Amino acid sequence: MAFISELIGRPVTDVDGTRIGVLKDLIARSYKEFSHPVVDAIIVHGEMGDQAIPYSDLAALLSAAIPLKRPMAEIAAYEFREDDIRLVEDVLDKQILDTDGARVVRVNDIELVRVNGNVIVSNVDIGVLGILRRLGLEKMGRWIAQRLKLDLTAGTISWQFVEPLTHDQSMRLKVPAEKLAELHPSDIAEIISDLNRAEHSDLLHKLDIKQLADTLEEVEPDFQANLIEHFTDEKVADVLEEMSPDEAADLLSELPPERSNDLLKLMDKEEAEEVQELLRYEEDTAGGLMTTEYVSVSPNMTAAQAIDHLRKVGEDAELVYYVYVTDNQEHLIGVFSLSDLIVAKPETPITDFMHKRVVSVDLGTKQDEIAQIIAKYNLIAVPVVDAENKMHGIVTSDDALDKILPTAWKKRLPHFFGARP
Repeated sequence: MAFISELIGRPVTDVDGTRIGVLKDLIARSYKEFSHPVVDAIIVHGEMGDQAIPYSDLAALLSAAIPLKRPMAEIAAYEFREDDIRLVEDVLDKQILDTDGARVVRVNDIELVRVNGNVIVSNVDIGVLGILRRLGLEKMGRWIAQRLKLDLTAGTISWQFVEPLTHDQSMRLKVPAEKLAELHPSDIAEIISDLNRAEHSDLLHKLDIKQLADTLEEVEPDFQANLIEHFTDEKVADVLEEMSPDEAADLLSELPPERSNDLLKLMDKEEAEEVQELLRYEEDTAGGLMTTEYVSVSPNMTAAQAIDHLRKVGEDAELVYYVYVTDNQEHLIGVFSLSDLIVAKPETPITDFMHKRVVSVDLGTKQDEIAQIIAKYNLIAVPVVDAENKMHGIVTSDDALDKILPTAWKKRLPHFFGARP
């Protein structure tokens, strides 16, 4: 085993021991029979500039000096390929995405291992030891860590999770669709915030429409607009349809009016109308903050019928903790929670256990007042009604606190019983 930081700068000698230069880089290639890339050549810097020498012409690589098997003059030129990985130029000190820790980290060193006559790339070192090793302080660091009972061994990632991109971009952990599906949208959003435009664009294009919509909902609207700037209108329209109406409205309000109108035309008519309704209201009012995705039931239902109804429509709702009771004209007449519903006997009419005195806000109620009402009554959401008590939507607690709490705090709030885990 060796680390690339220990090999760089070592002398490379001809078959007769004559020094021809120093090791500058290693070239690795992926092969079907290996799960890790195999070192295929080295780049030597000498008086003649940089020269690539095939690994097969080396007598040894993981040694104090790197001798050739035969005279340099007899060695055929190495044939470069597009998928060559230059470990120093393309990997060392470059960023990778750690999907397990949902963070962006930097490669501090690269571990090489000899296997059956080949040298393979086994791990990348992202920890403190990689830095100390390159500074020549590894032994001292280990000694200090031992005295202070610190663990410096953590911080390596197997190469099988690393995928090289083009040479002018950073390295990043392989993020296939099935792996992304395991990440919470807020984790993906946090990763994206650490990347530059080219990098986060590449990652976003790997998400399906639902994942993309959920991820965008975890970032601020102005950043959302930046992220989808180069997406086609057709794709953005699909994403908007997957977002909750209030989030879609917030995003559209950040876009140029012409593009916003074009996107609304591409959306499903019913969903576009819901979003357009929200765009009519000022951003800091209940009308501008509310979502039209909520669950309502008829007052003539029993508990069992309400449960059946929830099974059918609950998946599309923003919040399935409160169930609102409305008449045929959508007038709000009651509310009950899931706990109320669960403890009720199946045959019990919902009018027997619903709460008839419902705390609500008007369409024009300001955000500060909504937040105070939610806090005063310990609510997860509050219904929004007009002057005739007709229900238009709900404002959830996290939306009410938006712009009041710092973003970093707001993102720590749970999405209580919502469709998003």
